[in-house]
Amino acid sequence: MPPTDEQKFGPIVTIFGGSKCREDSREYNEALELGRMLAEAGFTICTGGYLGIMEAASRGAREKGGRVLGIVMNQFKSEPNRYLTDKVATDHFYDRLQNLITRSVAFVAFRGGMGTVTEISLVWNKLQTRVLASRPLVLIGDCWQPIVEAWQENLVVSDDDVSLLDFAADARQAFEIVISKSKGVVV
Repeated sequence: MPPTDEQKFGPIVTIFGGSKCREDSREYNEALELGRMLAEAGFTICTGGYLGIMEAASRGAREKGGRVLGIVMNQFKSEPNRYLTDKVATDHFYDRLQNLITRSVAFVAFRGGMGTVTEISLVWNKLQTRVLASRPLVLIGDCWQPIVEAWQENLVVSDDDVSLLDFAADARQAFEIVISKSKGVVV
């Protein structure tokens, strides 16, 4: 029987965020730092495998000798970032999303575009419906609180739904949430 992801990679944290985030931005540097801290704590980093936040988190983990799993798309013409240690190639967006989600004991999202919103929404929905057992979904940065408040105001999003989210100001706070809330999560 082939080894499970847990046996092969150890605990995995998936990091979501925009591909257009530049190396000189605060978010890139926060993702770089989070990748470093998580790798030092023994986590494998999982990302969509390309640029921006995905590259930053991957780079941070690799700089500390950590493993980085990239879930890449066969349809994309661009090359994955150079910091990946392992890749899973997918043919469809839904397969890619499933691969990003089903392997992880925790999720962290930085500011991004509609792809990031889609990823967060799917994880959040799976937590709400208990398709995924409880685990942290950390939204990092000051952009998320007003977005979630707008969702509550304009959509059918309850306080119970919002209680499934954790908000972090920076990489350090996100790291501490992941460490404290991912203990005992079984994938």
